[in-house]
Amino acid sequence: MTAVITASYADDFERCQLLCESLDKHLKGDWTHYLLVEECDVETFSKLGGKNRVIVSELDLFPWWLRSFPDPVSSQHARVWLSPFSLPLRGWHAQQIRRLAIAEKLDEDIMLSIDSDVVLLQDFDVNSLLVGEDIRFYCNPNGINESMQEHMQWSKNAGSLLGIAETDICYDDYINTFIAWRTQTVKNLLCHIEKVHGHNWVKCLIRNREMSECMIYGRFAKEIGKGANHNDNRQALCKVMWDESNGDASSEGLKIFLSELSSEHVAIGIQSFVHTDIEELRKMTLDYKPA
Repeated sequence: MTAVITASYADDFERCQLLCESLDKHLKGDWTHYLLVEECDVETFSKLGGKNRVIVSELDLFPWWLRSFPDPVSSQHARVWLSPFSLPLRGWHAQQIRRLAIAEKLDEDIMLSIDSDVVLLQDFDVNSLLVGEDIRFYCNPNGINESMQEHMQWSKNAGSLLGIAETDICYDDYINTFIAWRTQTVKNLLCHIEKVHGHNWVKCLIRNREMSECMIYGRFAKEIGKGANHNDNRQALCKVMWDESNGDASSEGLKIFLSELSSEHVAIGIQSFVHTDIEELRKMTLDYKPA
């Protein structure tokens, strides 16, 4: 069984709705989709609930001492997450914590983490995530270089969180918007953090806000878990337009982006801060036919 995990928020509702449409059309096998949202967004996202889709409030995932509030210095209805153990957190931090925390609530063996700005383009069977007894695991060896300062910091901070020696620098990239994890590995990861630091894992995680849950999981699975039950695959299942430096969100740009998909790509991700016409994206993707 597979738990499809998406952390989202109200401003991304239309994108998340498109994701749900594409999953309902194309995702095959035994799966349940968990939408992880802030308590104040539960009512909005409840419109997407159904037989295969469950809305989960972060109140059921977070410790009592981590809560969100309106950002007093924002003019755009932004939220901020406050706790006694960190500087204020933003939505992208909260979404990462949700993706890890949900593992403690799941019975499914596999977690397929999909961002809310992803669209599935063709049929995909969740059973194909298994390679024998192993899980298909996205790992791009030496995919990070010294010029990628943000990635380098995420990798370094992941190592510190996991108790890995600072001299053991990792240049492997584990980041994508459509990736499979083992649920038990996530549970082991959270226990490992608490064993290393002697505190609740959320408290340990938020001490440094420069975090990547993908990097944390990847380094744990490969360096602590020695890659057991993970079958490395450097080919991403999702082609991502991270920003406008690697794509054009115009109608013509989207056509070019789609034309450049490899045979392994079953989905695309257009980052939410890349301004895209949702209806144009819906038309292009839901009617997409592989070449």
